[in-house]
Amino acid sequence: MNFGFSGEMIFLFFLALILFGPKKLPEIGRQIGRFMMEFRRASYEFRSQIESEMYAAESQSKPQILPPVRAAQGSLASRIFNPPSPEQMQAAEAQVAEAKAAETQAAATQVAETQAAEAQAAPAAETAAAAETGPAPSPAPKVAPDA
Repeated sequence: MNFGFSGEMIFLFFLALILFGPKKLPEIGRQIGRFMMEFRRASYEFRSQIESEMYAAESQSKPQILPPVRAAQGSLASRIFNPPSPEQMQAAEAQVAEAKAAETQAAATQVAETQAAEAQAAPAAETAAAAETGPAPSPAPKVAPDA
Protein backbone atom coordinates (compact mmCIF):
# COMPACT_ATOMS: atom_id res chain seq x y z
CA MET A 1 0.00 0.00 0.00
CA ASN A 2 1.16 3.45 -0.81
CA PHE A 3 0.58 6.00 1.99
CA GLY A 4 2.15 8.89 0.15
CA PHE A 5 5.67 7.95 1.22
CA SER A 6 8.05 7.43 -1.60
CA GLY A 7 11.68 6.49 -1.62
CA GLU A 8 12.61 10.15 -1.97
CA MET A 9 10.62 11.13 1.14
CA ILE A 10 12.29 8.41 3.20
CA PHE A 11 15.71 9.48 1.94
CA LEU A 12 15.03 13.14 2.88
CA PHE A 13 13.83 12.08 6.35
CA PHE A 14 17.03 10.14 7.03
CA LEU A 15 19.15 12.96 5.65
CA ALA A 16 17.43 15.49 7.98
CA LEU A 17 17.83 13.05 10.92
CA ILE A 18 21.54 12.75 10.23
CA LEU A 19 22.07 16.50 9.70
CA PHE A 20 19.99 17.89 12.59
CA GLY A 21 19.88 15.01 15.01
CA PRO A 22 16.97 13.46 16.87
CA LYS A 23 16.63 16.35 19.35
CA LYS A 24 16.34 19.15 16.78
CA LEU A 25 14.14 17.27 14.25
CA PRO A 26 10.78 17.71 16.14
CA GLU A 27 11.44 21.43 16.55
CA ILE A 28 12.21 21.82 12.85
CA GLY A 29 9.00 19.88 12.03
CA ARG A 30 6.96 22.31 14.16
CA GLN A 31 8.57 25.29 12.43
CA ILE A 32 7.78 23.83 8.99
CA GLY A 33 4.17 23.22 10.14
CA ARG A 34 3.85 26.82 11.35
CA PHE A 35 5.31 28.08 8.08
CA MET A 36 2.82 25.99 6.07
CA MET A 37 -0.11 27.25 8.19
CA GLU A 38 1.04 30.87 7.77
CA PHE A 39 1.39 30.38 4.03
CA ARG A 40 -2.15 28.93 3.77
CA ARG A 41 -3.59 31.81 5.84
CA ALA A 42 -1.81 34.41 3.67
CA SER A 43 -3.01 32.78 0.45
CA TYR A 44 -6.58 32.62 1.84
CA GLU A 45 -6.44 36.33 2.79
CA PHE A 46 -5.07 37.21 -0.64
CA ARG A 47 -7.84 35.24 -2.41
CA SER A 48 -10.47 36.79 -0.12
CA GLN A 49 -9.18 40.31 -0.80
CA ILE A 50 -9.19 39.76 -4.57
CA GLU A 51 -12.76 38.40 -4.48
CA SER A 52 -13.99 41.31 -2.33
CA GLU A 53 -12.38 43.83 -4.72
CA MET A 54 -14.03 42.14 -7.69
CA TYR A 55 -17.40 42.17 -5.92
CA ALA A 56 -16.99 45.86 -5.03
CA ALA A 57 -16.07 46.71 -8.62
CA GLU A 58 -19.12 44.84 -9.92
CA SER A 59 -21.50 46.51 -7.48
CA GLN A 60 -20.08 50.01 -8.07
CA SER A 61 -20.39 49.93 -11.83
CA LYS A 62 -23.96 50.58 -12.81
CA PRO A 63 -25.19 48.62 -15.80
CA GLN A 64 -25.72 50.75 -18.86
CA ILE A 65 -29.39 50.89 -19.71
CA LEU A 66 -29.93 51.56 -23.37
CA PRO A 67 -32.92 53.57 -24.57
CA PRO A 68 -35.76 51.46 -25.91
CA VAL A 69 -35.56 50.70 -29.59
CA ARG A 70 -38.53 52.02 -31.52
CA ALA A 71 -39.84 49.86 -34.32
CA ALA A 72 -40.21 51.49 -37.70
CA GLN A 73 -43.61 53.04 -38.26
CA GLY A 74 -45.86 50.72 -40.21
CA SER A 75 -43.78 47.65 -39.47
CA LEU A 76 -45.38 44.44 -38.31
CA ALA A 77 -43.80 44.73 -34.86
CA SER A 78 -45.12 48.26 -34.49
CA ARG A 79 -48.62 47.13 -35.42
CA ILE A 80 -48.49 44.18 -33.01
CA PHE A 81 -47.16 46.05 -29.97
CA ASN A 82 -48.89 49.39 -30.67
CA PRO A 83 -52.19 48.58 -32.40
CA PRO A 84 -53.95 51.55 -34.00
CA SER A 85 -57.20 52.90 -32.58
CA PRO A 86 -60.51 51.87 -34.21
CA GLU A 87 -60.82 55.34 -35.80
CA GLN A 88 -57.41 54.96 -37.41
CA MET A 89 -58.33 51.48 -38.63
CA GLN A 90 -61.54 52.79 -40.25
CA ALA A 91 -59.68 55.68 -41.87
CA ALA A 92 -57.04 53.30 -43.26
CA GLU A 93 -59.73 50.93 -44.59
CA ALA A 94 -61.50 53.87 -46.24
CA GLN A 95 -58.26 54.96 -47.91
CA VAL A 96 -57.68 51.44 -49.21
CA ALA A 97 -61.23 51.24 -50.53
CA GLU A 98 -60.86 54.63 -52.27
CA ALA A 99 -57.59 53.55 -53.82
CA LYS A 100 -59.16 50.32 -55.13
CA ALA A 101 -62.14 52.24 -56.53
CA ALA A 102 -59.85 54.72 -58.27
CA GLU A 103 -57.78 51.87 -59.69
CA THR A 104 -60.90 50.09 -60.97
CA GLN A 105 -62.20 53.33 -62.50
CA ALA A 106 -58.86 53.94 -64.21
CA ALA A 107 -58.79 50.40 -65.59
CA ALA A 108 -62.37 50.71 -66.88
CA THR A 109 -61.57 54.04 -68.55
CA GLN A 110 -58.49 52.56 -70.18
CA VAL A 111 -60.49 49.57 -71.50
CA ALA A 112 -63.18 51.90 -72.89
CA GLU A 113 -60.58 54.09 -74.60
CA THR A 114 -58.89 51.01 -76.09
CA GLN A 115 -62.20 49.68 -77.42
CA ALA A 116 -63.10 53.08 -78.89
CA ALA A 117 -59.73 53.33 -80.62
CA GLU A 118 -60.14 49.82 -82.05
CA ALA A 119 -63.67 50.61 -83.22
CA GLN A 120 -62.45 53.72 -85.06
CA ALA A 121 -59.51 51.89 -86.59
CA ALA A 122 -61.57 48.93 -87.88
CA PRO A 123 -63.87 50.85 -90.39
CA ALA A 124 -60.91 52.81 -91.65
CA ALA A 125 -59.01 49.57 -92.28
CA GLU A 126 -62.02 48.07 -94.10
CA THR A 127 -62.41 51.09 -96.41
CA ALA A 128 -58.69 51.08 -97.13
CA ALA A 129 -58.81 47.37 -97.99
CA ALA A 130 -61.91 47.88 -100.13
CA ALA A 131 -60.28 50.72 -102.02
CA GLU A 132 -57.30 48.57 -102.90
CA THR A 133 -59.25 45.48 -104.01
CA GLY A 134 -62.22 47.14 -105.63
CA PRO A 135 -65.88 46.60 -104.80
CA ALA A 136 -66.74 43.84 -102.47
CA PRO A 137 -68.03 40.69 -104.23
CA SER A 138 -71.66 39.91 -103.71
CA PRO A 139 -72.46 36.79 -101.80
CA ALA A 140 -73.19 33.68 -103.84
CA PRO A 141 -76.87 32.90 -104.32
CA LYS A 142 -78.22 29.99 -102.42
CA VAL A 143 -79.23 27.09 -104.53
CA ALA A 144 -81.61 24.40 -103.50
CA PRO A 145 -80.15 20.96 -103.60
CA ASP A 146 -81.33 18.70 -106.37
CA ALA A 147 -83.62 16.14 -105.17
